[in-house]
Amino acid sequence: MQRVVLVGCGAMSKAWFEASRAIGDIDIVGIIDIDTERAEARAREYGLDQSIISDDLPSVLKKTQPELLFDIVIPQARHATVSAGLDAGCHVLSEKPMAETLDEARDLIGRAKRAGRIHAVVQNRRYVPQIRRICRLIRSGAIGEVTSLHCDFFLAPHFGGFREEMRHVLLHDMAIHTFDAARLFAGVAPSAVYAREWEPDNSWYAQGSSAAAIFEFSNGAVFTYRGSWCADGMRTSWESAWRIVGSRGSLVWDGHDDIQAEAVTSGRDGLFSEVAAVEIPPLDRSDRTGGHLGVMQDFIAATRGGPAPETVGAENIRSLAMVFGAIDSAEAGQRVEITI
Repeated sequence: MQRVVLVGCGAMSKAWFEASRAIGDIDIVGIIDIDTERAEARAREYGLDQSIISDDLPSVLKKTQPELLFDIVIPQARHATVSAGLDAGCHVLSEKPMAETLDEARDLIGRAKRAGRIHAVVQNRRYVPQIRRICRLIRSGAIGEVTSLHCDFFLAPHFGGFREEMRHVLLHDMAIHTFDAARLFAGVAPSAVYAREWEPDNSWYAQGSSAAAIFEFSNGAVFTYRGSWCADGMRTSWESAWRIVGSRGSLVWDGHDDIQAEAVTSGRDGLFSEVAAVEIPPLDRSDRTGGHLGVMQDFIAATRGGPAPETVGAENIRSLAMVFGAIDSAEAGQRVEITI
């Protein structure tokens, strides 16, 4: 049984409490929030009456000596929270984004390495079953080498709270899920990006609710992104709508359950090569799914001697670099190189 201190009891914390309860082999000994009444409400909701409730993370870390810290704070508080956990000897699992800046992300990677601890990020949409199945098809070579990826993300959520005041809200808070999936599908590192943001008249966000970006990958593949968080009607999935083009075929995914692929056969029908439907492979036992639960299971297994989770900070920073590359490009109005 590992002891856990959980920091941050906003709306997102429900998924963490649910996943923790499903795992069952951890003990949440401390619950931290700047609003202690909110922390107390979460404790009551999940039957954690024995947990210490506080707004003082350092004192709770000292008192409870946990092995794990779950970080669900707002992005501005992430670096301080993760640093405190690592300094206290904890393995840390963070909500995304990994950090507010690339410099902070690099610093956290260094801190985790020096502490000999794991810092991983809840990139939970990697654990969507359909994404695992698409990866399995791409890796099989059925549509050849990936040459381009294209996705649309159009929703209109009224969150309230900090998101509606954020700058670069779509790119900074949400697009990392799509960018991370594109990087996973492409299987290579991003190298450059050109992006633009704009604010439609109907937007209720402070800045950056709509964006478009063109990414270049190190192998020459291109990824195009179109998105908005104030697009009412005809909404896409939270996972976006995708087209992935390979050297021998293409795949389309509606972001829900419908995945279709076709690949070139040996013949030609007039102007066009003949194609045939490609079966989408089923999940394999090795394919971890389950959203927050899947990420948390991999993280906890790693803290007990298992392999490093695929969302460990030193890996996840590559997706974060796509976000900040797009933001830098939008601010500068020009193509920028992506560096880690």
